[in-house]
Amino acid sequence: MVSFSIINKKSSSMILVGILLAGILPELIIGQNCGCASDLCCSRFGYCGTSSDYCGTGCQEGPCDAPPPTNSVSVENIVTETFFNQIIDQAEASCAGKGFYSRSTFLKATESYSQFGRVGSEDDSKREIAAFFAHATHETGHFCYIEEIDGPSKDYCDENNTQYPCAPNKAYYGRGPIQLSWNFNYGPAGKSIGFDGLNNPEIVAQDPLVSFKTALWYWMNNVQSVITSGQGFGATIRAINGALECDGANPDTVNARVAYFTDYCRQLGVAPGDNLTC
Repeated sequence: MVSFSIINKKSSSMILVGILLAGILPELIIGQNCGCASDLCCSRFGYCGTSSDYCGTGCQEGPCDAPPPTNSVSVENIVTETFFNQIIDQAEASCAGKGFYSRSTFLKATESYSQFGRVGSEDDSKREIAAFFAHATHETGHFCYIEEIDGPSKDYCDENNTQYPCAPNKAYYGRGPIQLSWNFNYGPAGKSIGFDGLNNPEIVAQDPLVSFKTALWYWMNNVQSVITSGQGFGATIRAINGALECDGANPDTVNARVAYFTDYCRQLGVAPGDNLTC
């Protein structure tokens, strides 16, 4: 289902920021909203520095690292109607997602993320796509849910985040295929995609294209690099919901994600590889 798989996934951004700030020389931290010197990169979190944590994935400006080259794989040819429909067809007809999620909208969203499913070999592409849909299947109940179960009762406002402060009377609980949550994710996701994530988080559950784009935004900024670098599916679980599931915290949910992944790899005709659990 959805409600158990939200909090730590998106709090990983806070943890990473803390780790970065704890181990970096003060002169490398110019400001949370960039304005970096010309020889410094502005990280995904708005800080200035020179290491891969700043210049790598999510780098906003400056001498950012070049993205990995793309291959000639067609995501559309891998995510066939048969593949997509066999997932969503397992959701009950009454599910909100049945009239919301579609293959055509997913493919439209990928046009904004040209590297999704197109890094490494063809087998690497298939494993990444299988991993994305394994997590989406688990988080949404086969694309049944658009919003987190009991989401409105949860508090996902990090009041210490001054770059993306919570707006009055707005809730940042899980929405969309990867259940985007927390103000520090809604803010930058909206900035990147083109919607007001802090003042209009509801649009993620109202506009299916925006919804898929938020899932792909989170994936490209937090997950893709760990699977395309050969760390295995288990690393993607850690990147999405680490402390709540990994290291024995919830083996049942880990096993459920792995089962979806291995099944989708089988359907796509690719070996799942090693390091499946976390």
